[in-house]
Amino acid sequence: MPCPALPDGFDFTDPDLLQHRVPLPEFAELRRAEPVHWVPQTSNLAGFQDEGYWAVTRHADVKYVSTHPELFSSYLNTAIIRFNEHIERDAIDAQRLILLNMDPPEHTRVRQIVQRVFTPRAIRALEDTLRARAHAIVTEARARSGSFDFVTQVACELPLQAIAELIGIPQDDRAKIFDWSNKMISYDDPEYAITEEVGQESAIELIAYAMNMAADRKQCPAKDIVTTLVSAEDEGNLNSDEFGFFVLMLAVAGNETTRNAITHGMHAFLTHPDQWERYKAERPATAAEEIVRWATPVNSFQRTATQDTELGGKQIRKGDRVGLFYAAANHDPEVFENPDAFDITRDPNPHLGFGGGGPHYCLGKSLAVLEIDLIFNAIADAMPELRPAGDPRRLRSAWINGVKELRVSLA
Repeated sequence: MPCPALPDGFDFTDPDLLQHRVPLPEFAELRRAEPVHWVPQTSNLAGFQDEGYWAVTRHADVKYVSTHPELFSSYLNTAIIRFNEHIERDAIDAQRLILLNMDPPEHTRVRQIVQRVFTPRAIRALEDTLRARAHAIVTEARARSGSFDFVTQVACELPLQAIAELIGIPQDDRAKIFDWSNKMISYDDPEYAITEEVGQESAIELIAYAMNMAADRKQCPAKDIVTTLVSAEDEGNLNSDEFGFFVLMLAVAGNETTRNAITHGMHAFLTHPDQWERYKAERPATAAEEIVRWATPVNSFQRTATQDTELGGKQIRKGDRVGLFYAAANHDPEVFENPDAFDITRDPNPHLGFGGGGPHYCLGKSLAVLEIDLIFNAIADAMPELRPAGDPRRLRSAWINGVKELRVSLA
């Protein structure tokens, strides 16, 4: 294959690039010319003492890495592909306590416990409550005159309320969760003026909040999911520390990602009015999955090779970091017909917006799909005439495909 025609120094994790766009043309070039491509970085640019990472852009290769944790570890360097260059290694290693950054068998043990939260029965039990909440959120937004920010008034609310409902956080405390999770992921965006230290402090506050919940339930058990997860610790449940890190993961994986999927989905509808008209008329069950494919809220996660191996015709050395670029996989023409089209009736839709399978496949997929389905049904019912009132303002982040603001109006 010919070498990819990329500018010198092009880095798919560059937050300045990702603040403006997802590099879909460059992903297409790599899939064509060099699907597994070495991206050099200066030492410690991403917080790691190495010389760069391998960018993996084909659907099949992303799935292969995801489903072979014995070859590609989440634990060694965590799943976060780029930290601030000033981060200390101890701060990176501390994140190994989060489920996202574990490997089997420890990952298997913790996941088997926390997946009780996401059983089909548990999600079904939430559906009526979340449907009512979705309609209340949209009704309140509709009452505003002029334009308003879709992110803060609509997109962020249902994921926050769902998490609060799921694990028993008082609804009045959801603003705290929103603030803490924002600070944890926004250290790369100068608009927020948030340092790595502030992000770490927010993580500590969130963990402490959750640990206090766990301690309360151990003293005074209730008929809720927290009690189920933390009581009888010696019988295979979570200790207070583990519960704290589980809630931290939920705040990002269950809040930030779903909020951004909803925001990107609304923007896609506003810029593809034929699809919005079709959605309002038909309400296809396939819409939520296409919204996630189109949005791909996580730009990338990484793995680290545990031994010398081969991937996509490239020799990967033990210790090399490997970047999984989900938007590239979700636009792979070998898997998706007309991948650059937003098509809410796309079926089948084997996108990797919830991960590439394997042990780290998204625990909360069914809840996320339900939330997306409920909120867009509510919008179609109560605000069918929604219009754009400005371009989306994107988050400056190396790994979250985030939108800070999307102004809309009813006029």
